[in-house]
Amino acid sequence: MNVLKDILYKVSLTATYGDMERRVSDVVFDSRKVIENAAFVAVKGTQVDGHDFIPLALEKGATAILCEQLPAVLAEGITYIQVVDSAKALGIMAANFYGNPSEKIKVVAVTGTNGKTTTVTLLHQLFVRMGYSTGLLSTVENKINDIILPATHTTPDAVSVQALLRKMVDAGCTHCFMEASSHAIVQERIAGLKLAGAVFTNITHDHLDYHGTFEEYIKAKKKLFDELPKDAFALVNGDDKRGSVMVQNCRGTLQTFGLKTSADFKGKILSNTIEGLEVEVNGKQIWFRMIGAFNASNLLGVFGTAVLLGEDEDEVLRELSAIKGAKGRFDRISIGGITAIVDYAHTPDALDNVLKTINAIRTGNEQLITVVGCGGNRDKTKRPTMAKIAVSESTKAIFTSDNPRFEEPGDILKDMQAGVGPTDFRKTLTIEDRREAIKTALLLSQKGDIVLIAGKGHEDYQEIKGVKHHFDDAEVVTELLTQLTGT
Repeated sequence: MNVLKDILYKVSLTATYGDMERRVSDVVFDSRKVIENAAFVAVKGTQVDGHDFIPLALEKGATAILCEQLPAVLAEGITYIQVVDSAKALGIMAANFYGNPSEKIKVVAVTGTNGKTTTVTLLHQLFVRMGYSTGLLSTVENKINDIILPATHTTPDAVSVQALLRKMVDAGCTHCFMEASSHAIVQERIAGLKLAGAVFTNITHDHLDYHGTFEEYIKAKKKLFDELPKDAFALVNGDDKRGSVMVQNCRGTLQTFGLKTSADFKGKILSNTIEGLEVEVNGKQIWFRMIGAFNASNLLGVFGTAVLLGEDEDEVLRELSAIKGAKGRFDRISIGGITAIVDYAHTPDALDNVLKTINAIRTGNEQLITVVGCGGNRDKTKRPTMAKIAVSESTKAIFTSDNPRFEEPGDILKDMQAGVGPTDFRKTLTIEDRREAIKTALLLSQKGDIVLIAGKGHEDYQEIKGVKHHFDDAEVVTELLTQLTGT
């Protein structure tokens, strides 16, 4: 199967030079990973251009080069393949190289600004509980059944996706649930996949540093649905006004879920407390262990997906009611009468949802103290917005460092402070050191109060100047609360 002409099946070729019957040992796009007889695919990235590394790939033993622009001089004994889009060709080649595993497993991709991780994690947990061998590709982790594989991106690169799916198929998995980020969609990391379905959670302000405009961000998400096959389903959040936009050119079977609008999978929140949710789902009352309207929406999306995959409604709801959710998503830590909530909310909409959820379940005069930061080298326009939301929805807001990356934390914090009006400054503190910020929030809190630590969730590091330093919000909160309350 690893003959060049076979793994180039479905790739749009411009020209070929050399032996197309050549067998290759691997398909790679990173010259550092080239092995003897590998096919090297030169992809134009956001930071570097793979075409610049063709000589290095040849030095390391590549015998086939796939590219958009041919080198000025073609090396003797090397096969060259010119294509229109090398990123898309990489995905298709990788799929063919690994035996098109997505044709042997039901793959469902979930996209949206918020809720992707929770949705795929719930789906994975649900299908495992229902007795299926199941794979997961998420921001938090990749899993084959219960075997955890570290995740470095929301969606892995095109070769890794296919390699992981191959492992899942070999392990007997029947389903795989994966996040599809906007970056991954436009970078063709999911090219070559045959999807059983796609789910749209919502779309709000994010990643404009990469996409440029909100319209381009929407188009990136929509591309997933534009390319769905006819036999796939497209399940969209009917409560999001752009849900209908997502499926305008979709060939798949269209279905909706929603809490506010009429939908194929309809929900209604009956009660929402710190202990959980009671929701009416398609006329049936179910108690869930998760909290908040946004999680009610996520649960509806999961329910709809499972039913569209052929599962029994009653069994799905029964199993869903026992599931806790994803790590770092509204994780509740209660020690000494103080409740801390660790959440990944790192966009304006996600932060607003979490804060409104907490405010909806507050029972009296307890304080809500929010610790929040914004990541460096990312969309700067959301920083003042997030600060404004934190201040308006909290008793007190503490601005701190998140993952500053290669930016100065002080500059990020100034951007955040720009979103705070003169009358609200008295409700804010700025403490650059994240541990000290969390400690201060806990010191300011009393029995019954709620402290939200937002922005990092499941992450167990802080990225500073290219180095990841261990830092786990939940771990720090637990340690400090135990010390401060003497429990």
